[in-house]
Amino acid sequence: MSSSPEPAPNRPRHPFLTLWLGILVAIIVAGSAALAAVAILGLGEFLSLVSRLPTPTPRTAAVAAIFAATYLVLAIGKLPYYRLDRAGAALLGASLMIGVGALTLDEAYRAIDFDAITLLLGMMIVIANLRLSGFFRRAADWLADVARRPIFLLIAVAAATGLFSAFLVNDAICLVMPPLVVDLAQRLKRDPTPYVLSIPLASNVGSVATITGNPQNMIIAAASGISYGDFAEALWPIALAGVALTILLVAIAFPREFFSREKLTPIVAAPRPFHAALASKALLITAAMIGFFFAGVPPAKAAIIAGGLLLLTRRIGSKKIYSEIDWPLLLMFAGLFIVVGAFDKVVLTPGEIADVGRLRLDDASTLALVSAVLSNIVSNVPAVLALKPFIVGLSDPRRAWLIVAMASTLAGNFTLVGSIANLIVVERARALGVTIGFWTYFRVGAPLTLATIALGLWRL
Repeated sequence: MSSSPEPAPNRPRHPFLTLWLGILVAIIVAGSAALAAVAILGLGEFLSLVSRLPTPTPRTAAVAAIFAATYLVLAIGKLPYYRLDRAGAALLGASLMIGVGALTLDEAYRAIDFDAITLLLGMMIVIANLRLSGFFRRAADWLADVARRPIFLLIAVAAATGLFSAFLVNDAICLVMPPLVVDLAQRLKRDPTPYVLSIPLASNVGSVATITGNPQNMIIAAASGISYGDFAEALWPIALAGVALTILLVAIAFPREFFSREKLTPIVAAPRPFHAALASKALLITAAMIGFFFAGVPPAKAAIIAGGLLLLTRRIGSKKIYSEIDWPLLLMFAGLFIVVGAFDKVVLTPGEIADVGRLRLDDASTLALVSAVLSNIVSNVPAVLALKPFIVGLSDPRRAWLIVAMASTLAGNFTLVGSIANLIVVERARALGVTIGFWTYFRVGAPLTLATIALGLWRL
């Protein structure tokens, strides 16, 4: 059966406008970074650092250009005029790094952190089974039954989102929650906006708690060797306080919705498909997987075994589960590992790493600021990968990695485009008729980010 040709893309009237805006933003950011370096080091020391930079060779210049172009596309989301998204940009950058001889194929394979990719794949399969079994819908109906007032419903939505995001990948939770919460709010005859707004905020702060909360934590765990239990012990209080602050700030932003004596209208749960056996199996395996995490089993090993066992079912075809997996995200990870690996090998000599180390990244506040700003420019996963060679040489890399995990994740709440999780929720909600505007998000997300990062620095 032949397929119809793909329609031509709707090309913008000014196809390179977004690209030039992205370049302008990059120039502004670079200038701001230089001013910050001058403020930290002093003008004389900064000029001395710049003067010691070696004259680039053609290969060094090519690798630096590929690295910068890849990160620029990651920052603006796509390559204007072309249909190249973030995953495609990472793959193109990786192939060009191999093409210019920065890495051989064998070196490129070794640059990929397969533990992080395996862990993410396993977690996606687990979440797919929970969603397809109807577990999340049944949980939403239960929330509607126990919540008696709007503020209690907000607490339930934020707490459930934060809890799920702490142990399962937050991006996947942000795919699941919006349709459930919008449907729930509409059946209760409430404005869905504040409840939907709480989803990305609570998901981001909740995901700080564990290695499996978000992709950047997975990368940090693989690079640092910090155990699941130690990671959670250090960061769970920040996540718990962050969820509480999320509830408080959303309630303050919508006083008419939450500061009243009005009760929720009782509703009858709508009949929905629910596979009790599959849900029970998925919950049992998920609980066992989390138990193995805390017992010291490598997270990638526990997650992929759990995912493999959940594929063994008579209820749902494997292809349906595969369709739930975010394959472009896995592809972006692989490409970024190669791009950063090539940049580290060719451009970042030991002397240059030492020079950058003089920016006082050993200072917790400076490191948190750098992590937060970089995460808002290029997103948190690329930011963590870019910081990796500088963290290894610090006096206390374990604490530094925890600060990076905390700041890079919490920084995602600062603006609407601060993290992929935010964009997922906004797009899912828009498709359901609920619009979350930039200012609506910023007036809650910005103070939440500042408060939680300050709390994290005090804790760590």
